[in-house]
Amino acid sequence: MSSKHPKLIGEEGVRNPPLSIVGIIRNLGPGLIIAGSIVGSGELIATTKTGAEAGFSLLWLVIIGCVIKVFVQVELGRYTIVTGKTAMEGLDSVPGPRLRVNWLLWYWLIMFVVSMAQLGGIVGGVGQALAIASPLTEAGREFNEYQDVLTRGEVSRALALRGVSEKKPPRLGQETLEMEAKPLGSPPDSNDDVIWAAIITVLTSVLLVVGRYRLVQALATAFVALFTFVSVGNLIHLQSLSDWRISSSEILEGLSFGLPGAMEGVQITPLVTALAAFGIIGVGATELIQYPYWCVEKGYARWAGPRDNTKEWVSRAKGWLRVLHWDAWCSAVVYTFATVVFYLLGAAVLGRVGLNPEGTSMVRTLLEMYVPVFGSIAKSVFLFGAVAVLYSTFFVANAGHARVCADALRVFGLSSGEDKAVRFWTRVVSGFFPFACLVVYVYIRAPVVLVLASGAMQAFMLPMLGGAALYFRYRQGDKRLTPSLTWDVLLWISVIGLLLAGGWLAGSKLMSFL
Repeated sequence: MSSKHPKLIGEEGVRNPPLSIVGIIRNLGPGLIIAGSIVGSGELIATTKTGAEAGFSLLWLVIIGCVIKVFVQVELGRYTIVTGKTAMEGLDSVPGPRLRVNWLLWYWLIMFVVSMAQLGGIVGGVGQALAIASPLTEAGREFNEYQDVLTRGEVSRALALRGVSEKKPPRLGQETLEMEAKPLGSPPDSNDDVIWAAIITVLTSVLLVVGRYRLVQALATAFVALFTFVSVGNLIHLQSLSDWRISSSEILEGLSFGLPGAMEGVQITPLVTALAAFGIIGVGATELIQYPYWCVEKGYARWAGPRDNTKEWVSRAKGWLRVLHWDAWCSAVVYTFATVVFYLLGAAVLGRVGLNPEGTSMVRTLLEMYVPVFGSIAKSVFLFGAVAVLYSTFFVANAGHARVCADALRVFGLSSGEDKAVRFWTRVVSGFFPFACLVVYVYIRAPVVLVLASGAMQAFMLPMLGGAALYFRYRQGDKRLTPSLTWDVLLWISVIGLLLAGGWLAGSKLMSFL
């Protein structure tokens, strides 16, 4: 078995790091790819659901969930640059019980399988959005109408309790009177979301296998940025509507480290939902593991060159580590800002009217966040953004999983690890995974449940990755590249925070079974 990833580093790829800020910015990339891949599941679904259930009270946890993981992210990237080894090799080297490979890799394998459920929820969300925008069957049209009537009725009753008139802005519930005149009965059966999800799956599999992901990701990233910009504008404009304005006292409540009570009609507390979301808010455990692979593709480790005793290597390694720090923190600013925006929208609109996104009505519920501002065109605005955001996540996550899995086969001893074998398995996995995700959604048509299940598994993995980061820092690092005392303190705080969050979630889950 090779000790290094094929062509991870080599003398022929050595490049001096940029010294100027402009040069550093030009070499950013891996973190932005990660940021583009997490807006769909972590921000649009898990974060808004947390806001809908908890109101503003857990804003502090959402912000911490984004920032606290960056220290571990940087350490995983540092390990690859310093040693020239991959994340899978690093995890396999951590002390602990072994059964062919390290115990961490066996847990990763379990988490990896569950992450297929998360992507099943994502592709299901894309299918739901497309089914609402363009139903394929009469049953699909009837299902959309049923969901419209049901949601409008719930909104109307909530607004009436709050004393908000349906005849003036905000226009949530404006169409309720004429729609409630129609009998509801039982919800019609529709598989339009599954059909659309299948179409998206086939398209994604083909694009990943033939390697056309760069163009698609460039377009998806542009759409995600546009939708995030629209969401920011939506949140700002809410401040001009008296019934939906977020007060300073609500923001202070969200930053006061308080804990919410149980939401009426919800079996689990909002805190448990938030802790499950914690695993995928910002950078999740899967993204932390994927990040070094994107750094490899960008070239940070290759450009630093193989480690030796020369001052030149130390200078190059320090320079590319500086670029990596910029990459990680710039992406953190982007996804933390987006996370806060979606959380506040969920709390300000869904939380106030008592709507909780779940099941086959998830997308229909989420679009209500845009109705107060956009009114009749809210559906079009949201569906455009939802398709872009969710599909970007589905596409990039599958691409990242393929790279990690191809390397994992080598570490598990199931592949030679040569360049040809890595390329072969990357393509095979790229073609297979989207269909595995689709199968999960077909049998469990509950996107939020699937996303949060993966979030819980990733939350349990985060303390393990924190421990691995400490091992890399103190046992696998290079003394010539030792970070500052301030960095070490913050790294320890980060790891302790991840341990507390994972332990609290584990305890909450255990208590629910007792």
